[in-house]
Amino acid sequence: MSFRRGWAAVVAAVALGGFLVVPDGGLAQVLWQVGCGWFAAGVIVVGVRLRRPGLPAMWWLLAAGVAGNASGILVEYLLSHLADDPPFPSWADAAYLSLYPAAAVGLLLLIRRRTAHRDLSSLVDAAILTTGIGLLAWVFLIKPAASDPSIGLFGHIVSVAYPVGDIALLAMTARLLLSGGARNTSFRLLGAALLCFLAGDGAWAVINQMVWEAGPMAGKILADVFLAGYLLFGAAALHPSVRTLTRTVAPRSARPSRRLLLMLTVVSLLAPALLIWQAVRHQVDDALAIALGCILLFLLVVTRMSQLITQLDEQTEKIHELAVTDELTGLPNRRAWNTELPRTIERVRRTGDPLAVAIIDIDHFKHFNDAYGHLAGDRLLKEAAAAWQEQLRTADHMARFGGEEFVVMLPAASSAQAREIVDRMRLATPGGQSFSAGVAVWDGAETADALVARADAALYAAKDAGRDRVHEAAHELALKFLD
Repeated sequence: MSFRRGWAAVVAAVALGGFLVVPDGGLAQVLWQVGCGWFAAGVIVVGVRLRRPGLPAMWWLLAAGVAGNASGILVEYLLSHLADDPPFPSWADAAYLSLYPAAAVGLLLLIRRRTAHRDLSSLVDAAILTTGIGLLAWVFLIKPAASDPSIGLFGHIVSVAYPVGDIALLAMTARLLLSGGARNTSFRLLGAALLCFLAGDGAWAVINQMVWEAGPMAGKILADVFLAGYLLFGAAALHPSVRTLTRTVAPRSARPSRRLLLMLTVVSLLAPALLIWQAVRHQVDDALAIALGCILLFLLVVTRMSQLITQLDEQTEKIHELAVTDELTGLPNRRAWNTELPRTIERVRRTGDPLAVAIIDIDHFKHFNDAYGHLAGDRLLKEAAAAWQEQLRTADHMARFGGEEFVVMLPAASSAQAREIVDRMRLATPGGQSFSAGVAVWDGAETADALVARADAALYAAKDAGRDRVHEAAHELALKFLD
């Protein structure tokens, strides 16, 4: 594996470093660039054949786009030597532009394969980044290209297609990089290739806006960035990890990292910063575009805030649920019981309905644990809880009180009805086990603690009487137990 990586590093060093020493403006320079692009496209084809990735259509599109983009260099060179003043647009532009739809469609296929779930947070984050950068592209690239009277309608369309293609590529790249899940080597190489093309196009745009004629070496360095993008595409397709690139990934947390939050903040401020810049120069030429950009960014930020609030509410609800739920059985725990019983007592105090409470204790549970192990004991508790639940009525409420003890609240149940229900539960106990239970009916005046104390006293009376039975509490039992 290290040998192969060494050869890959040598090939990349020769391709990128050698281009910097090739004579300027000659056929050798053109052939070197075109050769790198075609070589990368060939490596992608080999990678598809050799590695059998999960989404070959994406790689075929990328191979076609890379080969087409590199071919544009050769076409432009030939056209410049066939005519003193080559036309614009030309077939070279069609070749250059072929990369954008191919890469955008391929990335869209990859995103859909990796994210079968709804990942709205990543989608909104990508939309914020794309909107902010897209507004810059409109002001500095798209609008000037569309208003140039010297190139005609078709020239306008082609000139606008370059920044629009970059925006589409940026949107797909942002969406891919912001998605959750593990990022293997092929993913990182693919992301680096996309960033190379976006950085190269962005650098050329800045140079053109500065009305600066890039020198030979500066032009070579920028061209080397695109060559690096070609080679990174090939490396991503050839790396063994490409087989797992298309696996469905878990959604990332809706909470943005500090780095992403800083990036989103900067991009969100681009629209007002553009307006301030134009106002200072007394040339507010893009007020409508900036206003629309501000509105869209504002709506996206509000949507993002709404997602974070929703996530916070869901997490709060889950924390509350965990706080009142027994982890083993899924029943309400003692904390939930201590809240629900007083509330129910207050309700029946108003309605006058009867209320019974039962405390259940699995017989000889410690011996069962010692004989079969704690895992078997946990399984018994879960199975028993599920079996007992089936014997309860809809209005009844059962909770785990602690250890092998459970409590049951039986609204609108008389003493006889309560004993009948609890006895059905006892007979349904799985694994050949049994339980002892104490039942107490609310006397209309006692507190929740006193009611539970009477049921607990009846439970101990059931144990003393030989276990595997249901005992009904008397008021004096509670007084004795509390003393």
